[in-house]
Amino acid sequence: MSKRAVMAFSGGLDSTGLLMHLLADDYRVDAISFDYGQKHSLELERSAANIAYLKENNISVSHRVIDLTSEMSTFESALTSSDAEIPEGHYEEEQMRQTVVPNRNAIFSSILYGHALSIANKEETGVELALGVHSGDHIIYPDCRPDFYDALGHAFQVGNWDSEHVTFHLPFLNGDKATILKDAEKSTAKLGLDFDTVFANTNTSYNPDEEGRSSGKSGADVERILAFNSIGRPDPVPYAEPWETVLENALAIQKEFKHDKTS
Repeated sequence: MSKRAVMAFSGGLDSTGLLMHLLADDYRVDAISFDYGQKHSLELERSAANIAYLKENNISVSHRVIDLTSEMSTFESALTSSDAEIPEGHYEEEQMRQTVVPNRNAIFSSILYGHALSIANKEETGVELALGVHSGDHIIYPDCRPDFYDALGHAFQVGNWDSEHVTFHLPFLNGDKATILKDAEKSTAKLGLDFDTVFANTNTSYNPDEEGRSSGKSGADVERILAFNSIGRPDPVPYAEPWETVLENALAIQKEFKHDKTS
């Protein structure tokens, strides 16, 4: 019997890397995306594009999009509020806290856990609840930290019958975006997939333009650009400016941030 996993699949770099990781490790995957009124809903289109690409290559993944817009679009966050601008700069700077969506990962994880526990009982198997959280998110996003998942896992265990059949799977928790990309290079090669096609079918930018091009200036953009540069690859997603320009800008932002921290 193949291993089973239920995962949050945003259509971003992290969750896409996680999907490749699970498939390469022979998991049968249920991927769940969430429409919560996010400005960068382009990520949902990109997630569907990768599911279609996998199908073209005879890799089947159960995928569904759950609509949470009626509630979460009212949450106070730069990602969901039409009155708030997406901040620019380094992804560890204080202003990036504006992109936190209150209780987002707790809400997502609760839905995923219910889905995973239902599969576990129906199929009489253990199921892993997989998330692509990583250390690069720990400073700004408290719901990406290890102690949060320790507490959440405990709450789910005491709040459900048969909870011993579901466990968290967080393979990148102590890594970063570069770790995920390096892992994805191995996973896509094992699966016979094209790395650039897979990651061209992703969106990390919080403020892509009307043509779906990443701005290269939001904190999420900068983190992604630096990760691709660290593994010696240009990012295959389209940017509003040439790769050389967005990379130069990201490196300048990183240099300024490090200077400010040490001065």
